[in-house]
Amino acid sequence: MNEHDSEVIAGLLEREGYTRTDDIKSADVIIYNTCCVRENPERKTYGQVGDLKALKRKNPDLIIGICGCMPQQPGEAERIREKLPHVDIVFGTHNIHRLPELLKEARAGRRAFEIWEREEEILEDLPVRRQGKLKAWVTIMYGCNNFCAYCIVPYVRGRERSRKPEDIVREVTQLGREGYKEVTLLGQNVNAYGKGLEPGVDFSDLLLMLNDVPGIERIRYTTSHPRDFSEKLIETVATAEKVCENFHLPLQAGSDKILKRMGRGYTLARYLGLVHDIRARIPGASITTDLIVGFPGETDEDFQRTLEAVEEIEFDSAFTFIYSPRRGTRAAEMPDQVPEDVKHERIQRLIEVQNAISLRKNQALVGTSQEVLVEGPSEGNPDMLEGRTRTNKLVHFPGDRAALEGKLVTVKITSAKTWTLGAEVVK
Repeated sequence: MNEHDSEVIAGLLEREGYTRTDDIKSADVIIYNTCCVRENPERKTYGQVGDLKALKRKNPDLIIGICGCMPQQPGEAERIREKLPHVDIVFGTHNIHRLPELLKEARAGRRAFEIWEREEEILEDLPVRRQGKLKAWVTIMYGCNNFCAYCIVPYVRGRERSRKPEDIVREVTQLGREGYKEVTLLGQNVNAYGKGLEPGVDFSDLLLMLNDVPGIERIRYTTSHPRDFSEKLIETVATAEKVCENFHLPLQAGSDKILKRMGRGYTLARYLGLVHDIRARIPGASITTDLIVGFPGETDEDFQRTLEAVEEIEFDSAFTFIYSPRRGTRAAEMPDQVPEDVKHERIQRLIEVQNAISLRKNQALVGTSQEVLVEGPSEGNPDMLEGRTRTNKLVHFPGDRAALEGKLVTVKITSAKTWTLGAEVVK
């Protein structure tokens, strides 16, 4: 979501006459779009923006801004004002569209700090400077109503608001005309899409609408909340030919006690039932997840249940996180905070278990044929091409870039590593 917000910010700046530069020393405007889900990005922001003070001293006309989730937190804008006096612009998640007006203030020599406490109506048709020409992010809804005990997102992104389906279809249709092949639909909880819209429409309905858009070959989405996941959605993924068979379902913990303390709204049994239903209906589907270790009150027994759940489910891959207290959330005030050394020991054990499973799952694909969208040269080896399968596996293979880039091709998997596959083009 932050990446797509950055694309909108870049679009607004280009509309104001700016062009992007990779040389920070030649920049007239530097904007930091921030995250606050964990503590480390906040520390990095203060450190890196602090280092820009010397650049500002050499170029007093340089405009420096901080935006996004971090300054949206209560009191954070004033903290920035005090600790980073060379910052000219600060705005939050609800008023990105106001950037041109804030720039005018800054160019007139006035510090422009503007944080909207509440979200307003969704604004359509903001300019977007997309990062690539093949795959595109498309926001379908904003905010979150779940208020998990550890999560700051509902406080900085606001309540759930869904875009109208006709606006989303119009945007995706335009992307298809421009040559984009794949879209990823964005929402903090896409399964909640459509609540409050008239006439009634849900996420499955939206997927079916987008499945008919000419030019688009693949549709992905992130993220799904297990509490709102439905049989209808499984059936839609199974039958809609453009919707990819990759399910990202954050489990977070394998202990029912910890899931309850987190406020996740489901049990491990409910989650296992979802996994069973997905694999029964779509046998080749990949399932990935998010996992948190060291949540307040997590005992060795609770952590062991997470390990056992991971071994039973056999995720294709997992994003693993050490619990990071966020001020203003319920979990930050909970007793029984887990010591840092225990958190680090647990996450290493979890990573070892999951990596072994990921390697085994990838090795099982050796010898199979897979459809891959060719994205271009491999980052690690420009002599090789890379692309992703429908199940979101990264594949490296030799081939003619001019002939294959942007195409859907069939490859035969010839080798497997923990995070990537090797292949050769079949046709």
